[in-house]
Amino acid sequence: MRLFRRRRSGQAMTETVLLFPLFMFFLFAFAKIYALLILVQKVEIASFYAARRWQLESHRNANFVGADNQLQSDIQDKVLTYVGYNTPAQGFLGLGHRCPQGQTVGLGINRTQVWQVVTLTVCTNPISMPFMKNQGFGFEVTKYVPNRDRPIAFILPGIAP
Repeated sequence: MRLFRRRRSGQAMTETVLLFPLFMFFLFAFAKIYALLILVQKVEIASFYAARRWQLESHRNANFVGADNQLQSDIQDKVLTYVGYNTPAQGFLGLGHRCPQGQTVGLGINRTQVWQVVTLTVCTNPISMPFMKNQGFGFEVTKYVPNRDRPIAFILPGIAP
């Protein structure tokens, strides 16, 4: 009876040597793409938080504008921590401090007469994989915050309503 039994050596070498590394490559590539999608959503949420907090806590009086610098740095610290800077997620998301377009990472606020423009900029490091290379991405989200409690109607000068 033993003469008819075949001895099987185990797993085939094709699956172990060739397909497993290919599977791992696609797994990491999909994880990186998913991480970028999550990063875009986190930047949107963080920019809304920054704009709303700036609207509610900044001063309208020009005499107190200097005190808003501390508020801006506090909002920027909280927003960048939420996005992933200075956390263990920074390495996985590939967050960097240099943007390919020359932008700077952080929160920028531009005061105008009617609107305050709150801009959040986040950058990623360049990807250098064998089949996937890029210069890095720069995400910039702009929110317009009214100076007043209620936004006023925007009417272009010289055009009758």
